[in-house]
Amino acid sequence: MLTEEAILDVRDMTCETRCPMLLETFSNLNPGESFVIVHTFEPVPLKNKLETASEFGVGWERLELGPDFCKVRISKTVT
Repeated sequence: MLTEEAILDVRDMTCETRCPMLLETFSNLNPGESFVIVHTFEPVPLKNKLETASEFGVGWERLELGPDFCKVRISKTVT
């Protein structure tokens, strides 16, 4: 369980490192909790993986989109 909303900057991580870490972070959330990721682009493939791998719903809120980064809040919802 995360007590505060974590902000994870994954821009410098390889996909091999980043994807498992983000899937595990989502898995550790309780329904209603969220975390924020900072990526070089809007990681829609991650959203698809989360929706496929989880029995819970996935909340997806783009917070900021700049020329070199995207900030997204990902939350676990009850479907």
